Amino acid sequence: MADEIDALKSRQVFELVELPKNRKTIKGRWVYDIKSDGRKRARFVAKGFSQVEGIDFEALFSPVVRYESVRFVFALAALFGWYMTAVDVKTAFLYGKLDEEIYMDQPEGFVAKGQERKVYRLHRAIYGLKQAARAWWLELEKSVRKLGFKRLHSDSGIFIYRDQEGVVIMVAYVDDIIFFGLKVLADQKKKEFMRVWECRDLGTPTEFLSMTIQYDGNTIKLDQTKYLEKVLERFGMANAKPARTPMVEGYYPAKYEGPNNAVLTRKYQSVIGSLLYLMLGTRPDIAYAVTKMAQHCANPTEEHLSKALYIMKYLVGTRKYSLVFEGRKGLGQGLESYTDSDYAQDPTHRLSQTGNLVLLASGAVSWKSYTQKSIATSSTEAEYMALSDCAKQVIWLRILLKELGIPMQVPVPIYVDNQGAIFNASNPVQEHRTKHIDVRYHLIRQYVENEDVSLFYIPTDDNPADIFTKPLGRVKFELFRKSLGLVFH
Repeated sequence: MADEIDALKSRQVFELVELPKNRKTIKGRWVYDIKSDGRKRARFVAKGFSQVEGIDFEALFSPVVRYESVRFVFALAALFGWYMTAVDVKTAFLYGKLDEEIYMDQPEGFVAKGQERKVYRLHRAIYGLKQAARAWWLELEKSVRKLGFKRLHSDSGIFIYRDQEGVVIMVAYVDDIIFFGLKVLADQKKKEFMRVWECRDLGTPTEFLSMTIQYDGNTIKLDQTKYLEKVLERFGMANAKPARTPMVEGYYPAKYEGPNNAVLTRKYQSVIGSLLYLMLGTRPDIAYAVTKMAQHCANPTEEHLSKALYIMKYLVGTRKYSLVFEGRKGLGQGLESYTDSDYAQDPTHRLSQTGNLVLLASGAVSWKSYTQKSIATSSTEAEYMALSDCAKQVIWLRILLKELGIPMQVPVPIYVDNQGAIFNASNPVQEHRTKHIDVRYHLIRQYVENEDVSLFYIPTDDNPADIFTKPLGRVKFELFRKSLGLVFH
């Protein structure tokens, strides 16, 4: 606690002043934590929920790197054998400068003697303030620009430095920073960064966003086993009997219209939140089951909770699976994408389910499983809509590649298991069966015409995107799981 107060003083975060008339203070509290490496940490945080908009804060938005961008850069690092090194910025939020006039009560246990009635006037952000993340990000961007880095337009959490010696890519998620590139240049830029900010030098990263990283210079393996073990322990599922798939084949959760059980709802939302974090990180195999069960968070039943815990039973048996990006072995493949749709799956609104997948270096870098927003009148129309959404994701990844200065393959192949959807996307023909389709889905035709993407037919039994559209049987599920780059470690 004393170290935290010293850190606040050394960074000139506050000054002791008399509280002006007609102004209120924001309360604070102490928060304690034990880090993964055993370090004990105390932090004095603001109770940001008591801030008043227009007085205590204005803009709040703060960009962070997207999960799919992180996986994409890891896949590129495996392909090109990039060197990686990481830092952790100490008390990052305390660097952010405040434009607003904010007052806080003195922290419990550290009230200045003889000045008990005075309060903190904050000059810099403090953890818990609503605008703290934004204030830090603005300072970070300003500083790395001075070091020669340029922020990418396609993802504001990625910065690139270019000179005659080579390229360094910097990935930032709040205060966790990884540098990719040539060893000499990456180390040089890291040292320059550490002169600006007080950091812990982590060397070769072994963890990022709760993902454990294993890198041998050729293959990168990502897993969330540590986090998963904590989740299973928390919900009493650590010793549960393993299930072979995350959802029973053919099961579809029904909506419940009865009275809400507040205790059950809280537990259910906690379970789904934990599963979503796993799904977004390294577990595309549970994407369909989790997104489908997440649709019932507002009013779940005991059956819904049972099926959500069934997903954890599947994770018990697959807790040691890693998402693997092959190095030179995956070099010849480049970007490849798969898309699929399950027609009129939703029994209430008859909406179709879409799934799409993008692979690089033999591993999944991007995946989606979601219910379409409008009703399709045929399976061809549902596949056409899914195809268009998949193409947009592929184009975004191509833009990311272009900004990184990496040669792009043209066109990117997209595999779909419907000949009618391929025909409609490749031929700008309007007929009575397609003239009603929303104009935004016709964007795929422009991408095909410009040769940004090329469309190929793939039989349904060979299409790995099928894993994102319906609960499959064990044999088919395990076959497609392997196609995602998920491997037992």
